[in-house]
Parts: sequence; C-alpha cells; structure tokens
Amino acid sequence: MPHHVGIILDGNRRHARARRLYEPEIIYRLGAAKLDDVLAWSADLGIAMVTLWVFSPNNLGRPEAEVEGILGAVEAKMRALVADPHIHRRGIRVAAIGRRDILPPALLQAIDEAEAATSGNDGMTVTLAVGYGGREEITDAVRGLLLDRAAHGMSITDVASEITPEAIRQHLYLGDVPDPDLIIRTSGEIRLSGFLLWQSVHSELHFCDVNWPAFRRIDYLRAIRSFQRRERRYGG
Repeated sequence: MPHHVGIILDGNRRHARARRLYEPEIIYRLGAAKLDDVLAWSADLGIAMVTLWVFSPNNLGRPEAEVEGILGAVEAKMRALVADPHIHRRGIRVAAIGRRDILPPALLQAIDEAEAATSGNDGMTVTLAVGYGGREEITDAVRGLLLDRAAHGMSITDVASEITPEAIRQHLYLGDVPDPDLIIRTSGEIRLSGFLLWQSVHSELHFCDVNWPAFRRIDYLRAIRSFQRRERRYGG
C-alpha cells in the first residue's frame, strides 16, 4: 500500500460541460465534494498521506469568475473540513502548501483555521496544494536557503559550496514529508504539469481517463493496484 499518494485534480470543466453546467461556483463545488470520498477511501485503506493539487499560479490567468469559483470552493471546503466530525474521528490533519501571497484573505483565514483545528490529529495527513507550482516551490526553496545562509553572515562563495539537494530539500514546502509513492492524474492528461517536481523523481505515475468529479472508488483502487504491480527501481 502506498504511504503517500498525490492527486492532480483535473477535468472539472470537462465534467461540467458534459452536464451543461456553466456556473463556476457550482462546477468547482462538485470537485470539492469529491474530496470527502477520497479521504474516506484513503482512511479505509490505511494510506497515511494524501496531497491534492487544487490551484496553481497559472490558474490566475483564467477568467476572473472562474478563479473566484475555484478559490471560493476551496475556502468553503476548508471550513467544512473543520466542522466535519469524521475528520476528527479519523484523526485527519489538514495542511496547505503554496504561495500564500496570491491567495485572498478569506481563504488564508480558512486555511489557518483548518490547520489549527486539526493540528493535534495524528492519523492521516491531507495536504491541499493551493497557489502551488513546482517551479515556484523550488525557486522559493533556493531563495530560502540563500537568505538563511546570508543571515548567518556567509559569503556567496561559501553559500555556493553548501547548495546540495539535501540543503534545498530542507526549504521545500514539504521538506519533512516523505516523497509521494504514487501520483494520480484524472481527466486523461498524461503529464505532471509541475506537480511536486522535486518530490516526484521516484514516484510511480497513474493517469486516469475519468474526470475528477466522476472519480470513483474503483478508479482509486485500480490506481493502487497498478502501483502494487510495479517493481520500484528508484532509478536503478
């Protein structure tokens, strides 16, 4: 069983168009509702960590109403998670990663409240990647490393000698979290699009044709079965 599963939630708009739904808030609330199913399935299977990519900096280029629909759905889901007794009964801890400076204040408040309310839970960890991009994460990690060393009075030459993969990793958003064993992308697209670029170097990948709101337990189980059939070589 994979310890850490990453999921790229793709296909919300295609799912909506097929059902003649055009209101952004409705479209993305359908996708947000699917999160409850995935958390329940993961808990039942004993999966310890799930990281879900829900919004990237590139999404800011979409129409304003769509961006507001996505972020509004994420905010509502964050608040719903805090109030959900199943979250606390299962011991689920909620976290978020990404660039907070591009997110609206109401969403930031909802994230802070969800993280605080579940910080004592020690069951499964669910991390929402909001305002997240893989290149942005690596850029921020290198910047953080440089600023940290500069604060200790190190010269640029000395800092350069300390730039190692492990040193950069310590400054990643998920620096202390194990890399994902399995990454799933819904909607049939066959690419990572920047999801966990650093952490996915040894991840097994599974691409599912089903759009995210229609993702079923059997689709999840097929992805896990595919993972279990593979011989992990870690580059060997």
